[in-house]
Amino acid sequence: MSASTPAAQIEQSDGTIQLVVVRERHFKAPIVLAVILVLLAALFGLAPRVGVSTFRLGDPSQSFGLPDVGVPTAPTAWTLWAVLVVLTAGAAWRAWTYRRPSLWLTIAFGVLGVVAFLVWAAADGFVPVSSLLFGAVSLSVPLVFGALGGVIGERVGVVNVAIEGQLLLGAFSAAVLSSITHNPFIGLLGAMVGGVLVSFVLAAFALKYLVDQVIVGVVLNVLVTGLTGFLYGALLAPNEQQLNTPERFGRIQIPVLSEIPIIGPVLFNQTFIVYLMFVTVPLVAWGLYRTRWGLRLRAVGEHPQAADTVGIKVNTSRFWNVSLAGAIAGIGGAYFTLVSVPQFGKDMTAGLGFIALAAVIFGRWDPIRATLAALLFGFATNLQNLLTILKTPIPSEFMLMLPYVVTILAVAGFAGQIRGPAASGKPYIKE
Repeated sequence: MSASTPAAQIEQSDGTIQLVVVRERHFKAPIVLAVILVLLAALFGLAPRVGVSTFRLGDPSQSFGLPDVGVPTAPTAWTLWAVLVVLTAGAAWRAWTYRRPSLWLTIAFGVLGVVAFLVWAAADGFVPVSSLLFGAVSLSVPLVFGALGGVIGERVGVVNVAIEGQLLLGAFSAAVLSSITHNPFIGLLGAMVGGVLVSFVLAAFALKYLVDQVIVGVVLNVLVTGLTGFLYGALLAPNEQQLNTPERFGRIQIPVLSEIPIIGPVLFNQTFIVYLMFVTVPLVAWGLYRTRWGLRLRAVGEHPQAADTVGIKVNTSRFWNVSLAGAIAGIGGAYFTLVSVPQFGKDMTAGLGFIALAAVIFGRWDPIRATLAALLFGFATNLQNLLTILKTPIPSEFMLMLPYVVTILAVAGFAGQIRGPAASGKPYIKE
């Protein structure tokens, strides 16, 4: 019997204990896949589109590229749908035989489902693949940094609902300092400080005064929204040239690598903050599972009493790691004003902090998984923009709902009943 197999102990009449294996069928993922199948079938059947769907694989900025690929819209969409039926049947079979649906099967379903949808949407039009992926990565950057901050915070035992506030104050600080100094790196440091300030307040109330961490996070989000809105109206708007014209990061093109078809412009023609993201994600993952710091952090989040007995100062460790999480989330806020938008605007984060929190849960409190979840949500947001350009028959109101619908499906449908760090959200009082 494997260590992951659930088991129950049953006491016999003679006083002996019998170990009984408990087998459970997991049908949640197959049901979600089946619902998506029905929705795609309804879309393809009730709003049929004919013509040729073209996928533009090349990029105008490259010296060489791949030719466009055109496929007949309706036959290709229905063929891919049939493949999705097979994958759903495979997931249902695994669930029926007491096995969890394979991660690769779910990923294959997702990729083919998106391709089928794009084939339907691009009838007599074209999908710029590199631009679609480039936009997805760009829109995911704040989500990735916010999710990493959330992973570190919850792994050490503090629920970080204040990611939205950290992103917003980071964006504000970056805009002001970069405008004053005309140096985007100073703005980036200011964003990190802004994220840390929000974390300080969260840690102080959650660890010292034992206030409910979720409530503190929600209040901090409201506080930062009001504070930045007031400062925007009182300082930034009247002094826009001096305080709200930040010097932004430009793209850094890596020779040779940026010429790789499809992925070259996506990965190797980016700004400094995106390259910093490429380094931060594996660094956090390595540190969390391969270093003494990560072992102590996870011990504090899982069993603070045991960590205390071996000499780890639980609340001190939580305080400094929550501050680190705030600094990382602040970098995500800097992306808004130092890369994406040329100036700070009120409520410019638009609830992305909560989507980053959903990425933490969907990613099972793991840096790599949370990053992939953030990329998924960023792709959904960029797909909404593409569908508007392609003039699909889907109402614009549903277009705006797309990123949030994907978030709900991901967390409710695929995350399932997962357990976070055991001590997350629970204050530690040393006896």
